[in-house]
Amino acid sequence: MLSHRRIAHGGYLSGQQVKLIFGGKPYFDLLVDLIGHARSSIHLQVYSYEADETGQRIADALIAAAKRGVSVYVLVDGYGSQGLPRSFIDRITGNGIHFRIFEPLLKSDRFYFGRRMHQKVMVVDARYAVVTGANIADKYNDLPGQSAWLDFAVLVEGEIATNLCTWCWTTWKNFRRPQRRAHTCKATAPFVDFGYDAVCSVRVRRNDWVRRKYDISRTYKEILRSAKERVVLVSSYFLPGATIRRDIADAVRRGVRVQVMVCNRMDVPFVKDAERYMYDWLLRHKVEIYEYAGNMLHAKLAVCDDGWMTIGSFNVNDLSARVSIELNLDVKCTSFAERVIEQLHTLMERHCVRIHNDDFVAANSLPIRLKRWLAFKILRVIFFLGTCYIKQERPATH
Repeated sequence: MLSHRRIAHGGYLSGQQVKLIFGGKPYFDLLVDLIGHARSSIHLQVYSYEADETGQRIADALIAAAKRGVSVYVLVDGYGSQGLPRSFIDRITGNGIHFRIFEPLLKSDRFYFGRRMHQKVMVVDARYAVVTGANIADKYNDLPGQSAWLDFAVLVEGEIATNLCTWCWTTWKNFRRPQRRAHTCKATAPFVDFGYDAVCSVRVRRNDWVRRKYDISRTYKEILRSAKERVVLVSSYFLPGATIRRDIADAVRRGVRVQVMVCNRMDVPFVKDAERYMYDWLLRHKVEIYEYAGNMLHAKLAVCDDGWMTIGSFNVNDLSARVSIELNLDVKCTSFAERVIEQLHTLMERHCVRIHNDDFVAANSLPIRLKRWLAFKILRVIFFLGTCYIKQERPATH
């Protein structure tokens, strides 16, 4: 059981050890290390899992854990992971892994209606947890001749991992609260010191419109409304709704320096056109825009000057705010937030191109503005209809 004396104001749990993890090889090496040390249980829940080199490596580690008696539970989203071949699923279930596909509210053989499970979390032994925006696939990893999509994760050790374990069980059981919490989420003793960055207060934040939870959306509002000096927003699909735009404008009017870090190019160019439609509004409101010039930016976090940040699966757009199941951790700790801001500013200086208003206006011709406006309007409709999609045929097993 959690000690109520450790619950701080606002639902934070104090005394949690935290470490910021860069995506790519460091992230996947951490997953394999945690899985390799697991003693009792592993929960892995991810939006998209691909049966490529990276996916096979994680599967091999999970199978090895299951064979030594660890209870392993893997939950993937039915849309994001629809490409998983049957042979891959049969292999992991045949080796003792409990596997499930998250399904929406209503479905037929061809049609789905509901929401996506977009969260990405792994909990080991109810003692360690990793929350991130990265999926399990080669594009999120550093491989020969290929740099990973830019992403971040936060590793936590402490009682917050027990809370996350309970959340994973609740999601696994289709949001029916586990009846045997003391047994299913009993933390083991620590087994590895990961060289943590700080000891902080941490809370779990969720968005799920079906269950009327909008914790992460409220966190972003709180960050923008409480900031005194600076806010850094990092989002891979940055299309803020009216409320967030209003909070950004109010923060700038108070003298807050608002910096937004987005990607230079996307896997879907149409989405980037829609995002660039927002640049005119952002620049008019004195928001600094930095486009990441490396491989695809996929990170999702925000950090505020008064010592707290949020990180996880939530993008600043209506799809995350109103459609998907999202999971973030809020971390309140001045030294940790300052460390994150320092690393983000290094990325901005070395790997980003700042978008200046004069250059943007000069290049923003009428045909380009029209194309971006159309992309923005169409994407808003897609987000509105984001709970509906046509089920794709699975590829042939191999």
